[in-house]
Amino acid sequence: MSEDARVSDESVEIGHDAALTVLRARTTVRAVALVLHGGAEHGHERIRPWSHAYLRMVPFARALHRAGRAHGLEVRQVRNRVRGWNKPHLHPVHDAREALAGIRRSHPDVPVVLVGHSMGGRVALRVADDPSVVAVCALAPWTTEKDWVEPVSGVRVLIAHGTHDVITSPRASYEYAQRADRVTDVVRAEVRHEGHALLRRPGTWTRLVLGFTLDAAGIGARNGQREPLLTSAWDLPAADRLRFRV
Repeated sequence: MSEDARVSDESVEIGHDAALTVLRARTTVRAVALVLHGGAEHGHERIRPWSHAYLRMVPFARALHRAGRAHGLEVRQVRNRVRGWNKPHLHPVHDAREALAGIRRSHPDVPVVLVGHSMGGRVALRVADDPSVVAVCALAPWTTEKDWVEPVSGVRVLIAHGTHDVITSPRASYEYAQRADRVTDVVRAEVRHEGHALLRRPGTWTRLVLGFTLDAAGIGARNGQREPLLTSAWDLPAADRLRFRV
């Protein structure tokens, strides 16, 4: 991915690879939210603007922009080059790392919060070792027992998973959170009666994403948008923080 193309509030095609949408802040950029969509374990099909996985994250990107643009939050949404994780190539990981490099070029020393769904959640947890990243919000993340937790060391993490998700495993994300809790601050929220598509309780998901992201970016407290769903969760004992129900 390159940012030689004009950066605007529209999706910009960059060669034959990934694409990037930049929703600009209305003032000096104080933080950036990088939004990452889901995919599949395997697949080399190109991700189109009308892909369901990509579109699922558009409302979150726009909600973040509306809530934070006046306070210096820029929102960037990646559209991956291809659909799959595609081990050993890890195409979406490379796309995310290139997007992070672009943020550092445009806004050196600005904190970045990663927001990813499904495979995008796994990508976010993997690239959290980037020096700009201060927090990860992973929604229904695809995790396995082989995922190491070192990338999130010292990075604030929120994992939110629907209790009725049959696509990615709530148990696996719980086990990941247990491992990650040894190296950083983690809250894992169980969203009751929700599946993988985040469609049954959209208001709850949006509140979690906005509250966590704005707070982690240092914007929430400044503009009075701290989210009561989460403010008390960080002080709970580990057993309750990792099974925090909303």
